[in-house]
Amino acid sequence: MSVRPPNLLVILADDMGYSDIGCFGAEIRTPALDDLAGRGVRFTQMYNCARCCPSRAALLLGVYPHRAGVGAMVGDQGHPGYRGFIRPDLPTLAERLRAVGYATWMSGKWHCGGDYAVHRPEQWQRAGDATHPLPTQRGFERFYGTLGGAGSYFDPRTLMDQDRFVMPAELPADYYLTDELGHRAAAFIAEAAAARQPFFGYLAFTAPHWPLHAREADIAPWRGAYREGWDALRRRRLQRLVSEGLLPPDQALSERDPQAPAWENKEHQDWEAERMAVYAAQVAAMDRAIGTAIAALRQHRLFDDTLVVFLSDNGGCAEYLREDGEIGRWPEMYNLPTKTGTRCVVGNNPTRRPGPAETFMSYDLPWANASNTPFRKFKAWTHEGGISTPFIACWPHGLPAAAVRHAPAHLIDLAATACALAGAPRQELDGGDLSPVLRGEQPEVTRPEPLCWEHFGHAAIRGGDWKLVRAGQQQPWELYNIATDRIEQRDRAAERPDLVARLAADWQRWADRCGVLPLPITPCRPDRKPGGAGGEKRSEGGVRAADA
Repeated sequence: MSVRPPNLLVILADDMGYSDIGCFGAEIRTPALDDLAGRGVRFTQMYNCARCCPSRAALLLGVYPHRAGVGAMVGDQGHPGYRGFIRPDLPTLAERLRAVGYATWMSGKWHCGGDYAVHRPEQWQRAGDATHPLPTQRGFERFYGTLGGAGSYFDPRTLMDQDRFVMPAELPADYYLTDELGHRAAAFIAEAAAARQPFFGYLAFTAPHWPLHAREADIAPWRGAYREGWDALRRRRLQRLVSEGLLPPDQALSERDPQAPAWENKEHQDWEAERMAVYAAQVAAMDRAIGTAIAALRQHRLFDDTLVVFLSDNGGCAEYLREDGEIGRWPEMYNLPTKTGTRCVVGNNPTRRPGPAETFMSYDLPWANASNTPFRKFKAWTHEGGISTPFIACWPHGLPAAAVRHAPAHLIDLAATACALAGAPRQELDGGDLSPVLRGEQPEVTRPEPLCWEHFGHAAIRGGDWKLVRAGQQQPWELYNIATDRIEQRDRAAERPDLVARLAADWQRWADRCGVLPLPITPCRPDRKPGGAGGEKRSEGGVRAADA
């Protein structure tokens, strides 16, 4: 095993469920990721922070989202845990590694540096101010990617090359964001190789987040593949997860979500199957782009000495894009002209075919239920379907091959792990070092407190095999033994009130430490005391799709 500090490449998928890649049970062909899994270590109980921007902030700062300043979304509520941009007084992982000699670059989605309305470019001029920090201001020497949370794959808004905005009209006719992110990552790897400098690269895809945008050539192989529907897909994926040794042989499947109809009762089945085909194409395109980056590592003889990790920022997304506008806001944001001048038509309309640049759809709750096989719930929930992610770590000169670990781990552990391997300072980090577990030297991650979550009232705490979780601030706590009931089907709260009380108290101590606020969060300006009028009460079921 090598003792030389490795290069680090962190690859983050966007809104991708637990079973959406081949080496985690999917029928979707992902050869690049499957190869990394075969040469590395998979974790079966890796967790994220339930949503895009909190996960990204937590990953980069190595602390829980509220401590990172992004406890909710990227709007500035004035409170320390809810400013909507990563804290300036805590170093990012890029800053920590750069201080010990690493080159640093990012290719992809930022989404932890303040809010950006994609349809109002005049507001983008805030980029780089105190409340809208750019990657190049937070430790990344090279940057190519988007600042906002979602948008077109063919005509992306808030796209930046270093510190300059790139407008859709400047892009070539065949532009596709996922592919370009892979090519930029490969170029940044080549730069680091030429400089003979260790590097930290952050490849943060927008795929497969809505909208359903993919090239026809990528969709064609999947056309018709999902005609059997989501019920059959969930069963097949569970079988593969079990056969891969990722879940126990007796693992049951959670019940179909109550809001998902049985496939045989669903109208527009051809259109539904086409939506999932486009989603599969997006995942496959992401894998192709990952392959581009990995090929660059091999070309420059860096692969064996690079720790490559892959995970998703949250579970599969159940958000439904309505034509008439969810509260009338986001269709205005995304009904934008394409490069050809045609305006994008927003909404999940079965009379339109998903995929082209002039459409703007999501794959919806039933398919998200399948993405999160075998778990229940979705992005924004703190049940297993919202916070469980596939995780791969590959470092040929430092880790075993074809290994599986069942220890609980969390996205916040990545910064602590990287700093431990690179010899960088680890002060103020909430996560633990994964490397002893990755190497098989110890069974569990050493951490000072149980893992905890909170997002818009959804909350959870994982203490050993037990998990306490609630589906909203006003909802009761549910208690599950994850060792025997990972799919959260048997609530044990009534049987163990003592354990509920203890875990709830532990969660509250964590919430107080991290600055978690109860709903509704009343916005305040930094120069005014909190508690004034004007707060907007949000649904405990998560925020609307416009904020995703």
